[in-house]
Amino acid sequence: MRTVLRSGKKISSLSNPIGDYPMTNFDSLGLSKELLRAVEYQGYSTPTPVQEQSIPPLLAGRDVLGVAQTGTGKTAAFALPVLQIMSRSKPQGKRYIRALILSPTRELAAQIEERFSAYSEHLDIRHKVIFGGVKQNPQVRALQRGLDILVATPGRLLDLINQGHIDLGRVEFFVLDEADRMLDMGFIRDIEKVLKLLPKRRQNLLFSATMPKSIADLAGSFLNDAIMIDVSPKEVTVDRIEQKIMFIRKVDKRRLLVKIIKEEKVKCGIVFTRTKHGANRLVKQLDQSGINAAAIHGNKSQGARTKALAGFKNGSIPILVATDIASRGIDVEGITHVFNYDLPNEPEVYVHRIGRTARAGRSGIAYGFCDNSESGYLVGIQRLIGYEIPVDEKHDFHFVGAIPKPGQRPGKIKEKGPAKKKQHGHKRPQRNSKSEPKRHHHRSKRNDSQRERTDNRGTRGRTHSRRSNNR
Repeated sequence: MRTVLRSGKKISSLSNPIGDYPMTNFDSLGLSKELLRAVEYQGYSTPTPVQEQSIPPLLAGRDVLGVAQTGTGKTAAFALPVLQIMSRSKPQGKRYIRALILSPTRELAAQIEERFSAYSEHLDIRHKVIFGGVKQNPQVRALQRGLDILVATPGRLLDLINQGHIDLGRVEFFVLDEADRMLDMGFIRDIEKVLKLLPKRRQNLLFSATMPKSIADLAGSFLNDAIMIDVSPKEVTVDRIEQKIMFIRKVDKRRLLVKIIKEEKVKCGIVFTRTKHGANRLVKQLDQSGINAAAIHGNKSQGARTKALAGFKNGSIPILVATDIASRGIDVEGITHVFNYDLPNEPEVYVHRIGRTARAGRSGIAYGFCDNSESGYLVGIQRLIGYEIPVDEKHDFHFVGAIPKPGQRPGKIKEKGPAKKKQHGHKRPQRNSKSEPKRHHHRSKRNDSQRERTDNRGTRGRTHSRRSNNR
């Protein structure tokens, strides 16, 4: 075991974690009979690497910094120790929040709460999930009755704290999940506000799919003598995933997608788009082609998102169209196809996307549609994974103009737009800089992560506009 310094605090890294904790089954983890019964009922036989390496130090009271992707079993890795520790003693009087789990998106928060419900079936533990996009009254009533564990998105959490409904002064266990996505979505200030409200003496756990300097700095700001556990895959991509790149004009993407879905009889596929508007439009186009699909993104109501995800899980909706932010928390087994309808501008996102398929030993295929404006994105993706993705040139819409040029650099390729026509006959009135301040169109420049951040904050910031409209 080696120790490194980050942000002035010790973080111990397990160099041979499996050797330090030689586990073969859940019985040897020191879990209670009640938890073992719940685990067995869920069909778990042996712990995953992140569970095997995280549970013992957490049960011993250590802080843990975990590097693990979605789908590795990390929810159980922190949920089981939290439940075990909390079941050791039961405070007298009214219940209060003893464990707080922060999650970036509604779907992931709901999924975490579902897991807590399953694992605590035989325990006297009360838990609740709160997030924006739904009415707060049921959440407030649950808080007033008393809770042991609270799972929350940052926006709604701070809303209810400011309203006086939540007290974090006696939290014993704090979990920050998907920390890298939290920072991508601009939640850093919200996280800092929450940390200031927590008691200094508590146990902490931070999970992140990646470990950039920003996450290391965040971890160092509140973890104490933490153990770092890295179960990120040594290989960037999964061998069982067959990958194909298809060069195409943007206008032909929809027709190619419809053709593949119908020819390959896709029953469980996820399509990634860059924008919410693009997701909505594509769902309508697929419906016109006789393909049942649903969109999931930040502008959808929580009811619509829940309904779409439930339909996707039970097979009644074969195609889910999603933006990257909303897709966090979509942990569905049996996804056979992933379509990068729009290539992501961040190479790491491509890896997360295609990782939605080929789970639990299954195989899967990932298609990437690359138009002439996205060839630079493809260059960045292939540079990250270390090889060129096989190209399918035999499809009906192959477009050589989208192929990256020799020596092309990573990044977006600027599209040539129509030249602006010169105005004749009148001049634009000049703005008086003193009387009329310059307007910045921030809304049009906000990216999808920032919009999702607003969505997860719930009703805050929208009340006034609603009232104005109802007048």
